[in-house]
This record gives sequence, C-alpha cells and structure tokens, in this order.
Amino acid sequence: MEMRASKNVPLGQDLTPPISPLAFSLFDSSLQSHCSACFSALSSSLHTPPLPSTVSSNSPHVPPSSSLPLYCSLKCSTASSDLHFSSAQHHLSLLLQSRPASWPHGDSSDLRLALCLLFLCERLGLDKRVADSRIAGLMSNREVLLKSENNDILTRIRDGGKAMAIARKMRDGEEYKGEEAVMEELVLCVVITNSVEVQVNGGRIVGIAIYDTTFSWINHSCSPNACYRFSLSSISENPSISDESNLLIVPARNCSVPQIVNDVSGKVEMGKVWFSSKWLECGPRIIVRSIKKIKEGEEVTIAYIDLLQPMGIRQEELWSKYQFMCFCRRCSALPPTYVDRALQGTSTFMYGCTTNGSDDVVVQKLTDYMDVAVSEYLSNGNPESCCEKLESILSQEAPTTVKLQPLHYLSLKAYTVLTSAYKVRGYQLLLALDPNSNVHQVESFKMNRISAAYSLLLAGSTQHLFLSESSLIASLANYWTSAGETLEGLVRSSVSNSSACCLQREQRKYFLPL
Repeated sequence: MEMRASKNVPLGQDLTPPISPLAFSLFDSSLQSHCSACFSALSSSLHTPPLPSTVSSNSPHVPPSSSLPLYCSLKCSTASSDLHFSSAQHHLSLLLQSRPASWPHGDSSDLRLALCLLFLCERLGLDKRVADSRIAGLMSNREVLLKSENNDILTRIRDGGKAMAIARKMRDGEEYKGEEAVMEELVLCVVITNSVEVQVNGGRIVGIAIYDTTFSWINHSCSPNACYRFSLSSISENPSISDESNLLIVPARNCSVPQIVNDVSGKVEMGKVWFSSKWLECGPRIIVRSIKKIKEGEEVTIAYIDLLQPMGIRQEELWSKYQFMCFCRRCSALPPTYVDRALQGTSTFMYGCTTNGSDDVVVQKLTDYMDVAVSEYLSNGNPESCCEKLESILSQEAPTTVKLQPLHYLSLKAYTVLTSAYKVRGYQLLLALDPNSNVHQVESFKMNRISAAYSLLLAGSTQHLFLSESSLIASLANYWTSAGETLEGLVRSSVSNSSACCLQREQRKYFLPL
C-alpha cells in the first residue's frame, strides 16, 4: 500500500488535516504524569474514572486506585473512562498485578492499545470481516511476524494474545479455558506493525497511537519527503471529523480503499473508520507535512525510525520491527552517502598509529557501555555517573581502541543524553539549595551551561549533516528548538543567580556582626 500526492505540493505544506487516532495508550511510565485521554501533562487537578454501574465497588474486578487512569479534566474523564472498562483494560491491569508472569515483557501499552482497537472492531463488526489479514485496511503482518527469527517478537505476540483473551473473558464474566487467541493476536500484530510513538512538547515520548489508512498507508524511506507531528488538545477543542478538503494525499491506483459501514450511525466513510462516540475525539492527532517539494502522483514517504543512524543500524532496526529492508535512494547509494559515512566515522588507535576505519566489535562494546550508563541513569535517577561515563567515551578515556568522531551516531546519542543529564543535575542542585549560601546556585548555573553547550553541539552537528541530506530537517528543527529552550533557561538561571548574589551582598552590608 502507498499514498501519493494529489497535486504538486511545495515544501512546508500540510498534506493532511489533523487526524484523530483510532486507538491510543500511554506508556506505563506515563500513566501517573499524563492524561490518558488527551496526553496532556497532568496538573494538581486530577480526575479518575467513575466505576460503571455494572461494577460494584466491592467487586474483585475493581482495580486499586493506583492502576486507574488519570485525566486532566472532567470532560476527558467522561469521554474516555467508559472505554477503560468496556475494552477490558482494567481487567488487564488486574491480571498483570495478580499474575506478573503472564506478561514478562515490561511495558503493556501495546496490549492496552490492542484492546481498544479490538473493542472498536467489535462495535463496527470488523472482527467478523477480516480479509487478507487486514483490519479496516491496516496490515497485521501476523504470518510474517510469527515466522520471524526474532524470538522476542514471537513470545510477545503469543503472551500478549493470551493475556488479552484472559482479560476479555474476565470482562464478560467467563472463564478462560485455553482457547486460541487468534483475533487477539491479529489485532496485536496490527498494533505492532502500524502504531507510532507519540512525542509531546520537549520531544518526550509518552505513548503510542494507531491511525487509519490515511496515515498508516504511508510507506517508509530513509530519505523521506514528508514528516509528521502531533497536536495535543482537550476534547472540547477537537472536531468530530477532520476537514477532508485539506487532504492532499490519496491511495495509489492499485490500492483498494476499504469501505466501512458504521453499524451504529449508518455512515459510510472511504479509507477510514468513523465512529460517533466521543472517545474517538480524544487522543493525540497527527498531521503529515512535506519536507521536500512533491510532484503530483509522486509517492509520499515518512521515516519509521531515527534517520541519524548509519545504514546497517537502520536496516537492522527496520527488519527487527517491521520485517522489511529499505532500498531508497540513500540506502542504495554506492559509495555510501557522506551522511552515512560520517555517522559511522571512527579513528582506531593501535601501537601508536592512527588509522581511519570502522571497528564494529569495539563500537558494539561502546554501544553496550553507553546503554548501561543510560539505563542506570533512568533507573536510579543519578545523572552524575552517567555524565562521567559518556564523557569518558567522547574523550577516549574509556578502555577502548576507538575514538568516536564528533558526527558519529554514538556521539550524537551522547550529546542528547548529556543535554538532559546536565539539566537534571542543575535542577537537583536547586532543590538542595541552601538559603544561606549561593554555592548551589553557582553550581546549578554551571550544569545548565554545560547542558546548553551539548544542546548546541547536537544542533550544530545535525545542521552540518542536513546540508548533505535535506530529509533531516525534522530532526534539525527539533534540536534547534530544544537548544533555544535550553539557552532561554540558561539566561533565566543567570538572571536569577545575579539577583540572588545582589541580595546576599545587600544582606551582608547591613547585617554583618559588629
């Protein structure tokens, strides 16, 4: 399946109106910090979903309050809370709490997303009209995924389908007797194949969502001509139906667009599922935008993965996640493009001599070393150790024979993490502020200054690569935006420090002991 431009499109033109998701879910780590309906950051005013009339407060199927979703407003709670119960999500929460071994794969957002999508399919009768392993035109790729050599994917599908089946039986008051979970596995495969990670302001990824064929039929390229962004808004601000007049992409002529009749409202929509319930107006909306000039009839492509990686890493990730290889202009170039050569550039030091090359074994060791440092930082909240380890890699103090060039993809990854880690260190110093001393304020300013430096280094490095590969413009825009925000915070911190120092000087002037 593929989508093509319906007319000539200039650079920087929105190709779609804001598209509401079919289903969406927060990561487990974001459930207590973001609204489960609109993905906005939560404030002190929280709303938990009311129990449905069919569930007693003393029922064993009522989860503890800590596992209930949180909402930023009563409107979001009213619109989305029914789905939490009717789709068996709260039964899944009970199952995973009482039997953790039933899902030993960590985050459960894809299971909750699959339950939402399966509930929608049931309401529209799509669970009984599955053709060519597609649901509402969305490819499941189930047969390919189940034959994958990646055992993690296979066990994830099998365990996930079973957990979903048990949760749905619990919802219906029935006992699971070991039946095959074919439909649950099929929908879970649709989620694995078609869902996208949702980024909120600041670039933080908080959850996943799945969209209709207008977005999901857009193919991948490592040199794409389009990108996408998310729009977060409360339910009161969301329109029921997107403005189709702003849609500048259409399916290719050889793609059969699914026609779906809504059994609830009787409406017919081509190429998308339309449902009149309020909960489909929730969630992060997605907008596709051109990043190159696109001719009428030309295929529209986006990036499924991070483009700031060398070709081998990109192909490995695409195969692991989606079971296909990319043969776009950038991936097929011989010799490799300048950007791909730069992203894997190293200098190997042996016996006092320097030779340029790529030592895959040593680079893999550095990758593992970096992953451990980042994992420890995220798990124990200690950024100082992470900063020391990553800077030892950049300065070649780590025990390896390889020095990473400034544009190496691991260097770019290190700049990204160091920007965050130093910012956290500065914030931690402010929390430990001694009102009788400005030492912590000065140290906090130093941490913020280093964070800003790494942010500028990341943006500048990406700017250099962008000059040779224009499809990096989306990453470039994000990094320059982040650098600007970091610099703004640094200026504010500087003003705050200056004010504090002036105040302390005045205090010492008038209150020094005689």
